[in-house]
Amino acid sequence: MVHRARVRVGPGPRAGGGDVTAAELVSRLTRRSRSNFYYAFLVLPRPRREALYAVYAFCRTVDDIADLGPERGASPAAMRAALDGWRREVARCYAGDGAPEHPIAQSLRAAVQRYPIPRDVLEAIIDGVAMDVDGATFETAEDLYPYCYRVASAVGLASIEIFGYTDPRAREYAVSLGIALQLTNILRDVGVDARAGRVYLPQADLRDCGVTAEDLRAGRYTPGFVAVMERHAARARDYFLRARAAYPRADARSLVAAEIMGRIYHALLREIEARRFRVLDQRVVVPAPRKAAIALRCWAAARVPGAARLARVAL
Repeated sequence: MVHRARVRVGPGPRAGGGDVTAAELVSRLTRRSRSNFYYAFLVLPRPRREALYAVYAFCRTVDDIADLGPERGASPAAMRAALDGWRREVARCYAGDGAPEHPIAQSLRAAVQRYPIPRDVLEAIIDGVAMDVDGATFETAEDLYPYCYRVASAVGLASIEIFGYTDPRAREYAVSLGIALQLTNILRDVGVDARAGRVYLPQADLRDCGVTAEDLRAGRYTPGFVAVMERHAARARDYFLRARAAYPRADARSLVAAEIMGRIYHALLREIEARRFRVLDQRVVVPAPRKAAIALRCWAAARVPGAARLARVAL
């Protein structure tokens, strides 16, 4: 999942005075931070945008549970219980009787009633957050990919059902693009995550390059660190290429929001590489004007014959 512009909405699915709707939550998140999602949301018709708001708000709310931790008074058991509460809310979204309790879950139910969002992809998102709660580490890149699938590709698989598509390759596109986005997130947030006690970089890579978790927490920028990041960036590039190979051009119009996200994140990856992975003490971002330009080019490429070359400029 794409992190980390947080808006606290509570650790579990309960209704009440402190809760916000999906639209309110996403509006606060995206408008305040001009996040990468903001530019993708802009191009969607209102019904699809509201459904995507519900999915995104669900993802952010569940993702926040992993950030509670003992320092905020939540034990691992309490966080798992909160995730179980969201599993029940997802079940209610698909049940014929009994409405979800949380306002965001209610919005999610409306989305799954309107669009064929598979239940298993929403449950996979919760499973991914549970891995964070359990403090999962990953020995190899192959071990990392299932986590990326759960927290990012599953979001993409839910999203394409809202966007609409005719070519079944759209699912392969969503899976590969989700992994590419999450691998890029890991590059961007490696320092922040390490200081929060999370290391997503494969342990085998760290050992091979002589880098420790303490080095990451302390922000030690060394040749070994650069070597680890180069390996990881190469994997992200590979998944961007896989997504490009699977991209169903017949569905260009409906998938334009996904393309905007992918190209903004590809630009972020290139920016991180251009700075030689100096991410331990600073957050690398794509400037807002560049994001807007990418969004415009993708929109034009999906609608104007011969404009596809404009979108390539954004890469």
